[in-house]
Amino acid sequence: MKLLFMLPNQVESAQARGLPLVIPAGTIEYHGAHCAYGCDTLIVEGLLERLASQQEMVIAPGVYYGPSSYAVAGPEKKTIDVSLEAFEKHAYDVLKGFLYTGWRNICVVIHHQFENETLLPMSLCFLKPAKQLTFEYLEETMGRGWWGNKRNAKFYEQLGEAQSPWNWIKVIPAMSAGAQKASGYDHAGKWESSLLMALYPEAVDLGRLDDSAEWFARSASQAGAEIGRRMIELSLADLSTRIKINEPQKAQPAANVTS
Repeated sequence: MKLLFMLPNQVESAQARGLPLVIPAGTIEYHGAHCAYGCDTLIVEGLLERLASQQEMVIAPGVYYGPSSYAVAGPEKKTIDVSLEAFEKHAYDVLKGFLYTGWRNICVVIHHQFENETLLPMSLCFLKPAKQLTFEYLEETMGRGWWGNKRNAKFYEQLGEAQSPWNWIKVIPAMSAGAQKASGYDHAGKWESSLLMALYPEAVDLGRLDDSAEWFARSASQAGAEIGRRMIELSLADLSTRIKINEPQKAQPAANVTS
C-alpha cells in the first residue's frame, strides 16, 4: 500500500495492525555519465516495491532531496546538496508527524553513504531525531520520571519486544552489511550500476561510460542485470527480517501536535 492513496480508515487499520510505515530516503547526486541522478533513491524505492509485493507494509512518500555532500563531485556536476542542519530539522518534523499521529513501526530506508552500515551524515540526520522524538513523546505522554516510575520496573525486560519504544523508529540500510559483503558495494561502479540496472533498466546507459573518466565508474563496464538481480535477492532477504509487522499492537491515541 502507498500512503498517498490511503483513506483515513485504512491508515487507522494499518496502525492498529502494526504494519510498518516505510520511508524511502535518498538524494539527487552525480553517479557518473551512465547512471541517473536519482540512483540512490530509485534503488530504495525499487527494493521496497518488490518487498511490498511479498509482505504487507505502507510505503510513505520518499524524501528525495537529502544531504548528498560534495564528496563525489561539486555542483558543476549537478549534484544537489542540502545542509545537514536544514535536513535534520526536516527529518525531525516528518518523523514527529508520523509518530504523533499514531505510527509505532516506522522504518527509514537509506542507500546513500551506508557502507558496512556505518553511520554517516544522512543516516545520522534521521537517527538523532528518531531517538530524540522517542524520549520527547514518552515524557509528554507519561510524564517526567516515567522510567523511574514503578509501573516501568520491567522496562529492560521488554526491550527485545517489537513494541519497545526503541523500535518505534528505525533507520536501516537498503543493503545490509551482510548483503554488501556477499555481493559488492560501490558508487556507480560494477555493483551499484548492476543493482540500478536490474531495478530500473532505463536509468542506466553503459554506452555513456566513456563520456567521463572518473575512477569510481570504470568497473561499471562489468555491470549486468543478472548481477543486480542477485543483489536484489540478498537485499530483500535482509529487509524482510527488519521490516515486519509488529503484532499484536494496541491502538494508541495520537498526541496533540503543537507548532
